[in-house]
Amino acid sequence: MSEPTIFEQIVAGDIPARVVYETDTTIAFLDANPLAPGHTLVVPKEAHERLRDLPDEAAADLWAAVDELTPRVEDAVDADGLTVGVNDGAAAGQEVPHVHVHLVPRFDGDGGGPIHGVAGGRPDLSDGELDDIAGRIERD
Repeated sequence: MSEPTIFEQIVAGDIPARVVYETDTTIAFLDANPLAPGHTLVVPKEAHERLRDLPDEAAADLWAAVDELTPRVEDAVDADGLTVGVNDGAAAGQEVPHVHVHLVPRFDGDGGGPIHGVAGGRPDLSDGELDDIAGRIERD
């Protein structure tokens, strides 16, 4: 049995957190190492490592919380915008192996970039390659 993640410890009440939202299935709290004032993490209480592992009901509850919290977080810190992000898997930068959604308030001139900057260089894909990928996604 592996050690509980920091999020599991927060859910269990073993580690304190600045909780800003909580239901039976979802909890949200300020990030302890924020990228901006108001940076909030939205986490399903039940431990699942990847989005693909989340049961449908837990996923629906998670995204409902994101929808409700997005304007609340933005308004709380008078942000000019907000980036919603998920690092799904270690290759995507996921540091805690427990699904979580980042709500990062953004401010004019904050030096941050768009989501398109997270993956480095862009691939040069032909129309055929794009059609093939689209077909595989559509079938699955």
